[in-house]
Amino acid sequence: MRLSALVLVLALGLAACAARTPSLKSQPANPARAAVLSPLERDIHSFALPNVARVTHVDLDLTADFTESRLHGTATLTFAAVAGASEIILDVKGLDTFRATDAAGHNLDISLGEAEKNLGQPLRIALPAQGDSIVIHYATRPDSLALQWLSPAQTLGKQHPFLFSQGQAILTRTWIPTQDSPGIRQTYSARITIPQELRAVMSAEQLSSPEGEPAAPGQKAYRFVMPRPVPPYLIALAIGDLAFMPIGDRAGVYAEPGLVQAAAAEFADLPRMMSAAEALYGPYRWGRYDVLVLPPSFPFGGMENPRLTFATPTVIAGDKSLVSLVAHELAHSWSGNLVTNATWSDFWLNEGFTTYFENRIMEATFGPAQAAMLANLGYQDLAQTIADLGGEGAPDTRLKIDLAGRDPDDGLTDIAYEKGAAFLRAMEKSVGRARWDAYLRSYFDRFAFQPMTTEGFLADVQTNLFANQAFDFAAWAYQPGVPAGGEPPPSDALDKAAQEARAFAAGHPAAKLHTEGWATQQWLRFLDTLPKTISKKQLVDLDTTFQFSQRGNSEILFAWFKVAIAQRYEPAFPALEHFLISQGRRKFVRPLYAALMAQDGWGPPLARRIYGTARPGYHSVTSGAVDALVR
Repeated sequence: MRLSALVLVLALGLAACAARTPSLKSQPANPARAAVLSPLERDIHSFALPNVARVTHVDLDLTADFTESRLHGTATLTFAAVAGASEIILDVKGLDTFRATDAAGHNLDISLGEAEKNLGQPLRIALPAQGDSIVIHYATRPDSLALQWLSPAQTLGKQHPFLFSQGQAILTRTWIPTQDSPGIRQTYSARITIPQELRAVMSAEQLSSPEGEPAAPGQKAYRFVMPRPVPPYLIALAIGDLAFMPIGDRAGVYAEPGLVQAAAAEFADLPRMMSAAEALYGPYRWGRYDVLVLPPSFPFGGMENPRLTFATPTVIAGDKSLVSLVAHELAHSWSGNLVTNATWSDFWLNEGFTTYFENRIMEATFGPAQAAMLANLGYQDLAQTIADLGGEGAPDTRLKIDLAGRDPDDGLTDIAYEKGAAFLRAMEKSVGRARWDAYLRSYFDRFAFQPMTTEGFLADVQTNLFANQAFDFAAWAYQPGVPAGGEPPPSDALDKAAQEARAFAAGHPAAKLHTEGWATQQWLRFLDTLPKTISKKQLVDLDTTFQFSQRGNSEILFAWFKVAIAQRYEPAFPALEHFLISQGRRKFVRPLYAALMAQDGWGPPLARRIYGTARPGYHSVTSGAVDALVR
């Protein structure tokens, strides 16, 4: 869509928002508060009307109660509103909201609207007669979908409880009353009061000392500030028994004391990755880049919270073989955090760009061969995802996905990640790497700290890079399947791994295979290339020779367990059960339960038994994905 068309879209969005403006008693315009708001695309996953009244800053003053599994306190919201606006609409889900006041403590009218599936409820608050802030007194509930309260037994150290938040996509509304849309960027600050023996960290600059500040008896407080506007899903909090180790001058690792040294060794290349990323697409604009390794129940591989990536311990393999995940989260510091998808239908703008950028970081840090293996495996995952979604013509294989009436997590598939990256690779091939890199760097500069739509990006890239060159943008963004030209570069290393898998299937013993020095990615291609049916004798040969069931590498374990389930290789099942109980990463957990449930007779009972034990340790993101499978 050209820029003229984008202006039309924004104008229509403004008209729609105006039509939905609530009809409360109008208040006199407050010239000191009224603002001219830049138009934003209407977000179908938010009740907010940001073109009427918009949150600009969130200030939290919260106390963590580990006995009740609740956060309680206040959220002070600074807002901007157009002249004549009478209320502001927030997103909440499962919050106990007690009252709202102006800055002077005077009560404001407050009401909760009807709940809608996935979205929660609109919280309407009358704007104060004076000032530009409101104070909301509230508490979270123990079953808040964004907050995972862990008992000491669920941590590595077994001595102290742990709390972490996970706001993506629309779960921030379950712990902060705000306008929970990625297009409504907000700065934030916080004071978090916690038990004396614990430590709090956030996706923001820490103003207090590592030891915290004095608070009530048995407690201490930490203060934070994020002066750059971020989408609400990137406001993140963790509290636990945490140690820290620096890696260079501006990076480091937080983890439980028993894990922090191993984590620091695993992520020792962080400074190199940061330098490689900056050389490609401009300066890192968030100050520090630290990684917090969470307990195993964290549902994702990583979460790109500014200044503090949250990471699963399943990436600590002991040989740095899975650090591409950290490269991915680092890349989000540009694509996703700096320039953010305006709505969840534009999710590919976050993840497709980041998957492409991750591969470029890995190429610069570890060489083209490593990058080619990663791109090839990603393309393999894309092909499988397309098949799972119904084939090349399936509507959910489009980049700009229709999520009306749906949970935005429905769009969290490899389409956004790998088809998005393939789209960018195709553009790079069309114009050449030098021109493409220059454009991307300027794109991040020009749209820094702003939301972006698919239409806005396409208009910009056509104007600034493809003005005199044809390219079928619509086929990539709006049509299902993958157009020709998006294939990754070939990988000799993966081809050799596939060749060894075929040799084994043909009868070569495992000990005779040429596997010396293989990287994780080669083992994955080997396991994925094995035929659907191989003999039990061959499975025993593989497991005895390569010790697959005892591996510490989570990616290799996952690939092996898929083979073991498909072949009903029961010697691997104790290790499978331990794997499913000991970590809650959705990428691993959901497919393995699905594979078990697909087995006639023996599979579903095993899945139900394991899930009954494992479910209490999973985050809601994971259990929500598995509940529908294991019945």
